[in-house]
Amino acid sequence: MKLTNRGHYSVKALLDLSLQPRQSPTSAVAIASRQNLPAPYLEKLLIEMRRAGLVRSVRGARGGYQLAAEPAKISLGQILAAVGETIEPLPSYTPDVTQAEDWVTYCLWQRLHQKLKESLYSITLAELYYDARSWQAAQGEETSFVV
Repeated sequence: MKLTNRGHYSVKALLDLSLQPRQSPTSAVAIASRQNLPAPYLEKLLIEMRRAGLVRSVRGARGGYQLAAEPAKISLGQILAAVGETIEPLPSYTPDVTQAEDWVTYCLWQRLHQKLKESLYSITLAELYYDARSWQAAQGEETSFVV
């Protein structure tokens, strides 16, 4: 599985939102600026994540986006699914049932797919946040945070 820009940008945006004091609303432009992302594209991704219930939007001069749940309750799998990332292995492949090797290979890939899916849904935004902070600390960085 390769994470596309859609998935990568979405994770970066939600990590950025998780850092906001008391999860105050943040504009897509501010997130894009901090994370060096294209703002119009990020706005589209945030709308998709809002539809999926991962973020909510707040109108007004101090409006923007904020997480709809605590970071520990948002999984990597939910983020990727919200923006249309897929991890489906060989989606149109049908094994040749007359060949034992083909069937075994197909079953193996199905099991690996299930394990990968379980892993993606078990990794939370909070865990990713702590991983990034640990890396920054190891690099000697202080309070700046760019994913």
